[in-house]
Amino acid sequence: MLPKEYAFFLLKYRALSEKELIQRLKRKKFPEEEIKKVISFLKERGFIDDIAFAKVWVSCRLSRSFGLNRITQELKLKGINREVLEERIAQVKKDYCESKVIEQLARDRLSRLKNIEPVKARNRTYAYLIRRGFSPEGVSDTLNKICKQIY
Repeated sequence: MLPKEYAFFLLKYRALSEKELIQRLKRKKFPEEEIKKVISFLKERGFIDDIAFAKVWVSCRLSRSFGLNRITQELKLKGINREVLEERIAQVKKDYCESKVIEQLARDRLSRLKNIEPVKARNRTYAYLIRRGFSPEGVSDTLNKICKQIY
């Protein structure tokens, strides 16, 4: 399979950032010069667009209730440059209320852990929310508020 064919094969399944596609092509041991040509071809025709990729990635991850910290980290790993990343996150912050999402997830998690002692349930919920990428301060504040109401 030629590098261009392989790139189209990969892009058929999901959008990829430029860095991801380069890594996948390198993993297949295609020559560096061929990879550059393919990437250039795909960028010229709009098949690879890191700005559009970041926009889609952020909206998808927000719909699955992930925090901005995790989304930012994922985009960094995918090779999205800092300016694009910061611009996208700033746009999202205008309409996104992280505390409401944290509160909903915390209430759901605590209701599942109702048979466990309160301190353990709170600690597990805190760890769960941190893994989902929410800020430690936001998680602590929300959990303190909810735990006062419940316990």
